[in-house]
Amino acid sequence: MNVIIVGCGRVGSEVAYALYCKGHRVTVIDQDAAAFRNLPPDFRGITLRGDVLMQDVLLRAGIEQAQALAAVTPSDSVNTVLGHVARTVFRVPRVVVREYDPRKRALHEAFGLQVISPVSMGARRIEELLIGSPLETVYRAGGGEVEICRLVVPDAWHGRPIRELVPAGECVVAALTRAGRASLPGPDERLRAGDVLHLSAAREAARELRARLEKEQEG
Repeated sequence: MNVIIVGCGRVGSEVAYALYCKGHRVTVIDQDAAAFRNLPPDFRGITLRGDVLMQDVLLRAGIEQAQALAAVTPSDSVNTVLGHVARTVFRVPRVVVREYDPRKRALHEAFGLQVISPVSMGARRIEELLIGSPLETVYRAGGGEVEICRLVVPDAWHGRPIRELVPAGECVVAALTRAGRASLPGPDERLRAGDVLHLSAAREAARELRARLEKEQEG
């Protein structure tokens, strides 16, 4: 796959090198030649210095043949413009932009871009680790609007059906693991202490379930 990484900071260089090691053809663009020092010595992809917003630079990088592009410069505005141009002008199938300032979320959403927000995701993960919540988030889709969570069923839930404990609508049980065997449980499945549930939940539903668990844990 032909991939373009725009921005060769810590994130850009890490992604570029990982993709290169997996056999992809990687081109990295940055307006500062010194940024390419972030790449490991054995990186053999293409590096291109230039103004990332200039069309001729993107053409030299091979954007017309690119299957994927990641915009991870330090500027949210630049990332948004690059993502929009890559998707609408050059029809790049897979476009991901990095969000530095969560307050710019509306800007990215207005363009319908796939956004990764390390600040928001990192802050929520640190909060979970500090509090020690019984509901552990293992993956966040999009910008964190939907969470995949792991829950070890507490003693207080033993013998109770799933429908009494998991809010319907914005929270779905994806799998139940018991004694090493996984299944797709129905709402009337009665839980046992120590069961492991994997849930898909909207952010607010996950927050409410987490608060409920913590309250029961304290009680």
